[in-house]
Amino acid sequence: MAVSPPPSRRLPLNALRAFEAAARLGAFTAASVELGVSPGAVTAHVKALEATLGASLFERQSKGVRLTALGASAAGMFTEAFDLLTKAETSLRLGAAPQVVHVATLPAIAQLWLSPRLPALRLAAPEISVSITAMEHPPNLKRNPHDLSLFPAHTGGRLLAGDELFPVCSPAIGARLARVEDLGSVSCLMDSTWAEDWTLWLAQTGARVVVRGPVFSLYALAVEEAVNGAGVLMGHGPLVAGHLAKGTLIAPFSQRVSLPRGLRLWSARPMPKGSAVARVAAFLAQS
Repeated sequence: MAVSPPPSRRLPLNALRAFEAAARLGAFTAASVELGVSPGAVTAHVKALEATLGASLFERQSKGVRLTALGASAAGMFTEAFDLLTKAETSLRLGAAPQVVHVATLPAIAQLWLSPRLPALRLAAPEISVSITAMEHPPNLKRNPHDLSLFPAHTGGRLLAGDELFPVCSPAIGARLARVEDLGSVSCLMDSTWAEDWTLWLAQTGARVVVRGPVFSLYALAVEEAVNGAGVLMGHGPLVAGHLAKGTLIAPFSQRVSLPRGLRLWSARPMPKGSAVARVAAFLAQS
């Protein structure tokens, strides 16, 4: 009677992914963001992996983690392996000619720049579906299922729109602003992500005025409040262009500050000619 040997026990793939991401990024929290899980899940995966191996892979420190000699000896190989796995997966997906394009972008860009363009895209290519994920930082496209990344950046990818700063407000508020110094008598809305906007613009005008007002963690919400007459907001050109065209917002002053960064679109993966992702990228570049 033949006796089959027991199957070899392999290390769990999710635990290896958690180890590799934490090793490459230097922190469990950063790894959790990239993998889309909680920091506790990354910690649990790594602990389980260390228990299986009977050895430590990281030295825990107050400002992150540092690889042990054992962890360092394998981390690079796992990075290469997962990069190859992602490349193979991408090749498989592209070969299947998918009609769904996944775009990662800032919440404000998703709502104020990208969303208004989707109806025209659907008319031009009704067979293509666009899936949007709003996030605060560009994803690692080598490890992420997103096809396109749309974020403000200084370089890289394709420049879709330059960015410039200038105050915007409702027409009613604008009627009260004859000089830059008048900003001191109205509420000035602020965004927590771009907290330096007012300082940059005021420095160019040379005006000595102290601006005060509520702070918003969502730029799109601050824009809506400006439309509603809550105060004056420092506008980013591409993000307020729609409201300026409709007249729901106006620019009460002529001074504008051009920013070195612009709205850029890029992909770490090939975009075959005629593919859904290539067509979406071309459409956004022309819109």
